[in-house]
Amino acid sequence: MSVEQVLKRIEKLKDEAVELERTLTAFKAMGPENGGDGEHKKAEFLKEKLTEIGFYDIIEIKAPDNRVTVGYRPNVVGIYPGKSHDKKVWIMTHMDVVPPGDLSLWKSDPWKVWIDEEGRIYGRGVEDNQQDMVASLLAIQAYAMEGITPEYDVGLVFVADEETGSDYGIKYVLKHKKNLFSKDDLIIVPDGGNPDGTEIEVAEKGILWIKFAVKGKQTHASTPERGINAHKAGANLIVRLEKLYELFPASDPLFEPPTSTFEPTKKEANVPNINTIPGEDIFYFDCRIMPQYPLEKVKEQVRKIVASIESDFGVKIEISYPQEAEAAPPTPTDAPVVKAIQKAVKELRGLDAKPVGIGGGTVAAHFREAGFYAAVWATMDETMHSPNEYAWLKNIIEDAKVFAYIMGNKIE
Repeated sequence: MSVEQVLKRIEKLKDEAVELERTLTAFKAMGPENGGDGEHKKAEFLKEKLTEIGFYDIIEIKAPDNRVTVGYRPNVVGIYPGKSHDKKVWIMTHMDVVPPGDLSLWKSDPWKVWIDEEGRIYGRGVEDNQQDMVASLLAIQAYAMEGITPEYDVGLVFVADEETGSDYGIKYVLKHKKNLFSKDDLIIVPDGGNPDGTEIEVAEKGILWIKFAVKGKQTHASTPERGINAHKAGANLIVRLEKLYELFPASDPLFEPPTSTFEPTKKEANVPNINTIPGEDIFYFDCRIMPQYPLEKVKEQVRKIVASIESDFGVKIEISYPQEAEAAPPTPTDAPVVKAIQKAVKELRGLDAKPVGIGGGTVAAHFREAGFYAAVWATMDETMHSPNEYAWLKNIIEDAKVFAYIMGNKIE
């Protein structure tokens, strides 16, 4: 009955949810890479909110960053006492948001929340990541208002810098305060999901972005024998790189798509006119690699294919990697955090949530790399980064109930 009381209380906190979204959205918490001054003001508000709710232990982990006015990027951790201190239920959300982009595409000011008749809350950051930041706060607030103690200690983590690499965010926290977390803890990262909350992300592919710069010799198009066509060599390279699909064929139905992917994407301009054979051609590949393949193995095969093009066409090809990230160890599909989410979704919604893998990457990977099991789960339409980003009010409330259910039940 105690958990039921909490769930009923959450239903009465819809106005609180909207007001929190309104306040949080107004902070414009962008990192310096995105033209902002960081998350300081948002962090100060959240510390006040944690104190108001009754968190007994609130710490701020400051990652030095002289690009912002206060000289650091804030990471806030709050602990709420439970009946047992043997383990904690953690919910981690991020404070930073991306820029709004072209303001003409927005129906209204992206930094001022507005709500439509169906219950969508609009504004930059309302879904990414404030939806479940608010939901996590409401879950604990409901416990406090009802005078009921959660089964275990609950930790809320609000991090900086998720949108631009996490060096000042969870990566910094895990480097300097890793002892906050235990291998027995449940770590939920509500930074991705699907509209009915039936997907629990437990695994990610490795990421390898490749830049190819093909160097030939420019000449007039009517005398190709006097030059070396970098564009032709590059086009052949793209076709030959299709062989990577054959060389790395592993498949796992946990992922969608179930295999590695190797796709040409961005291409830079070469020559401005039609009657010139280009002497340089630059293009990129986005590769998402199944976890069993080390990135170096893929690079090795890429170098062999590149060498064959250099030999056949007389070009030189420079290879660089704008981004690379080995796949983190997956969270087991039967890990306690996965089972706890599945149980809550089944009990509260009558739905079966399943573990899935994705192309990468989320901040949960940093927990997994550090040896902790983490699961990415939320109920969302994934409108993040788009104009007119929105979060459903009902999703805030229903996700808060899932968090509260997990907090109030024994963990197997």
